[in-house]
Amino acid sequence: MSGAGDTSDDPGGAATEPSRSVVALRARSAELFAEIADPEASEARRAAARGALVELHLPLVEHCARRFRNRGEPFEDLVQVGTIGLIKSVDRFDTDRGVEFSTYATPTVIGEIKRHFRDKGWAVRVPRRLQELRMRISSTTAELTQSLGRSPTASELAEAIGCSVEEVVEGLESSQAYATLSLDASDSSEDGGAASMLDTLGEEDAGIENVEVRESIKPLLDALGEREKKILLLRFFKNMTQSQIAAEIGVSQMHVSRLLSRTLEQLRTSLAES
Repeated sequence: MSGAGDTSDDPGGAATEPSRSVVALRARSAELFAEIADPEASEARRAAARGALVELHLPLVEHCARRFRNRGEPFEDLVQVGTIGLIKSVDRFDTDRGVEFSTYATPTVIGEIKRHFRDKGWAVRVPRRLQELRMRISSTTAELTQSLGRSPTASELAEAIGCSVEEVVEGLESSQAYATLSLDASDSSEDGGAASMLDTLGEEDAGIENVEVRESIKPLLDALGEREKKILLLRFFKNMTQSQIAAEIGVSQMHVSRLLSRTLEQLRTSLAES
């Protein structure tokens, strides 16, 4: 006697629906793959069959992509990346192997999504060698922490992985490039919490470009006479007019003008030669 939950005798029962869907999916996939492999089929028919296969198995891609949700990447992007793996599976699948297409395609789709996280998930691009080393360090750290009862040292990690201590240090440093903090992110650790990292950065000094000129002209100024130095000081640092300078040093304005012109020309020539 059948139990209360047994639906095997009910052809319309819910338990039979998934199996019917799977059978229909497999049958349709076999038809499309046969059409692709048909040597007498036109390129247009093969392309249409290929597109139909991809569309038919998009739910498989969505199922795989859901495993990687909430990891910082939009679900739509994961589906798009997974679809690339699905297309590769369609192109490489061999019906003579006796393996179901979904079984064959799933590792390829998941691998494509993982590769996306490995290559695109980093805030700063680092070499793939360091990306793979970081993953090995992460898994080895977890294993050694459990066996040692403490965090492993760099030398212990290097011995377990089979690399040098310098490579371990390089891999640990590269992990800092996986995620970065926005300059607009506020620092809530201090009172107020409204200031951002951008507020703590210094501004470019407008006078930095003139440092080289000032340092180059210092010895030239030291070589001038006392009267010429005083004229330059009064004119360019105290902003006095030539008439005021003439009254200050007891000469005519025309003489001040000649002295100033001659001194400036001398400085320009010496600076150009130096």
